[in-house]
Amino acid sequence: MSFGDPNNPYGQPQQQPGQPGYGYPQQPQQGYGYPAAPPVGAYPGAPVPTSMPGTVSTARVLLWVIVGLQLIGVALFAISAVGVEAAKSDPALSEEPAFEQLADYSSGLLWGLTLFALVWGVFALVLAVKFGKGGNGVRITALIFGIITAILGIYPFVFVGLIHTVLAILIAVFVGNAAGSAWFNRPRY
Repeated sequence: MSFGDPNNPYGQPQQQPGQPGYGYPQQPQQGYGYPAAPPVGAYPGAPVPTSMPGTVSTARVLLWVIVGLQLIGVALFAISAVGVEAAKSDPALSEEPAFEQLADYSSGLLWGLTLFALVWGVFALVLAVKFGKGGNGVRITALIFGIITAILGIYPFVFVGLIHTVLAILIAVFVGNAAGSAWFNRPRY
């Protein structure tokens, strides 16, 4: 058998002048092996953000607003708990009808709400601080924080929680959009 035979199926393919052969590169390559791959995390056409997008920065500011509101809530709950404890120990107030409604509140419940407001404020503070260098885990945590805060703002704290609900929904939307995803998934070298 000869490889020069044009009818030999195992021979080298015959090329027509001006046409590239099957399975051969269309353009000449320089070097050996496979072409270089793009860097990890780089997608063609997807810009890598170098500064924090406006929506993500707004979400961070809204977290700082929630921290401030939580500190105000901590102060109000603590003052209420101290006031309820003082009113329960005063014998002159026990016969007044207005005190009956105040006496129904438990000072332990108010101290528990104070502690919860403080912990939730610290949680918001940590998230706001982590926005600059945080990865996708911070994004997911901020989404969960926003959703839980919105739910808590609707149910137990309807009157005061309306502000928290609006802020939390905005945080979840701003962190969950494409700009937020690009910011938290950006490569860090």
